[in-house]
Amino acid sequence: MKYILYKFLRFILKPLFKIIFRPIVIGLENIPENGAVILAGNHTGNLDAAMMLYGPKRIVHMLAKKELFSNKLSNWFFRSMGAIPVDRKIHDSNAKTEAIKVLTEGDVIGIFPEGTVNRTDEYLLPFKFGAVSFASKTGASVVPFAICGKYKIFKDNIIIIYGKPYKVGDDLEKENQKLREKVRKLKLKGDEIYKKRNGEG
Repeated sequence: MKYILYKFLRFILKPLFKIIFRPIVIGLENIPENGAVILAGNHTGNLDAAMMLYGPKRIVHMLAKKELFSNKLSNWFFRSMGAIPVDRKIHDSNAKTEAIKVLTEGDVIGIFPEGTVNRTDEYLLPFKFGAVSFASKTGASVVPFAICGKYKIFKDNIIIIYGKPYKVGDDLEKENQKLREKVRKLKLKGDEIYKKRNGEG
């Protein structure tokens, strides 16, 4: 059975996440049930990719830094989870080929266009072009998302918002800015919910 580890961990971790992080997920219905989809959003922490197990019903093939695949055990684990290794120091043609293959087969990839966890004071880091490039080449729908809040246990902290799916045009510069703006607006909305939920505004 394909991706049995992914499905098993989702079954186990989903109720644990619900207890530990108490996430609110908004707009889950915006993820198409069929066809190629790219989930693209901000990167707040190391648990962001694991949160993709919590909401989407479909298998999400996350693009992840190649360092996570550095030994046989970790390589087996992340590969079994459908993850795609990316060498962030180069234009990784292998990762691109693999991601496009996943999409042409009508499946879902997840990508953080910031390229790394945002540990700066910037609201969002500049977006790399991978998400819009993959969408342009495959005709996949892009679903922007934002993860807001902090990973503190037993606190009402995490909000995940999925925007509506859309198709990209040919101008990748314009489309990349459009995607970043969509994620920014979702993050603003999520941050407001976070503040109200935690009595900060």
